[in-house]
Amino acid sequence: MIRSELLQKLGEGNPELRSEEIEQVVDLFFEEIARQLAEGGRVELRGFGTFSTREREARQGRNPRTGETVEVDAKRVPFFKPGKEMRRLLNED
Repeated sequence: MIRSELLQKLGEGNPELRSEEIEQVVDLFFEEIARQLAEGGRVELRGFGTFSTREREARQGRNPRTGETVEVDAKRVPFFKPGKEMRRLLNED
């Protein structure tokens, strides 16, 4: 599902809202998750999962085009851990 499909689904389920209002809510939702992660926090959505960040150490990488060795700086990366309900839905038979 892409962003426009999500907006369309939300619009179908909430016909009393204008498309601009739905878009504002979705933008705010994702901006708030990103802001919390940028501040080092975590976001827990019960039944869905938890967004957090993990530290990656500096390392030596390789440029796939040239094969040249390059230094990759340490960084924080986003991490998602699915909740119990999400795992159950994914593994239903």
